[in-house]
Amino acid sequence: MLDTLLTPFIRLGHWVIEAIRRLGFISRFFLAILMNSAQSLTRFHLVIREIYFAGVLSLIIIIVSGLFVGMVLGLQGYTTLVRFGSADALGALVALSLLRELGPVLAALLFASRSGSAMTAEIGLMKATEQLDAMNVMAVNPIARVVAPRFWAGVLSMPVLAALFNVMGILGGYYVGVILIGLDGGSYWSQMQANVDLHVDVVNGMIKSLFFGAAVTLIAVFEGFDATPTAAGVSAATTRTVVTSALVILALDFVLTAFMF
Repeated sequence: MLDTLLTPFIRLGHWVIEAIRRLGFISRFFLAILMNSAQSLTRFHLVIREIYFAGVLSLIIIIVSGLFVGMVLGLQGYTTLVRFGSADALGALVALSLLRELGPVLAALLFASRSGSAMTAEIGLMKATEQLDAMNVMAVNPIARVVAPRFWAGVLSMPVLAALFNVMGILGGYYVGVILIGLDGGSYWSQMQANVDLHVDVVNGMIKSLFFGAAVTLIAVFEGFDATPTAAGVSAATTRTVVTSALVILALDFVLTAFMF
């Protein structure tokens, strides 16, 4: 009877211990990436290659999603603003919503789903097929050769992808508000120009996307490196990457917003 009552607490204790172990492991892993970054950055062609796979191949989903998010913002924003006689402020509403919050957050979530999961699966498969062990045997550091280029590719790609998401969202809002609904195009752009601040809105949004890129890529490469070297283990690591990245992005967004705005 006593064992039955203690079982939930035992499981909770095991979960807490495992969470602390993984937190310590990922901290040491991050330090190892930083220590080996100089070696990987001197071979910048490795980073360029990973930027192509992580960033360029994510352009389609980023551009299409940004366009439709902007169109929805334009439609919903117009139906709300027109009740108060402020339909001309649609441009400011769309731009501020995208630049401050929706652009960095949604672009990071899409990046985690597309590129983060691919990084985890690739590194996990390399571990399962003993390619990482083979590198160690040949005196090639897998952190410098495999992990660090992918990490920096994600950090560098994320702000550019978020900027493209914002641009397409603003164009989508313009299409709905000006071309479909018939608002004045000059008012759309002038309200945006009058209300958007370069430092407060644009720069802070880019800083957010930089943090999101670092967090998502670190989680992705760590989960792949720490994956159990089986098909089921790689599959579970890929799932953890997407779920953990989504939670970290939303939590980090709240912290950064509290400091910035």
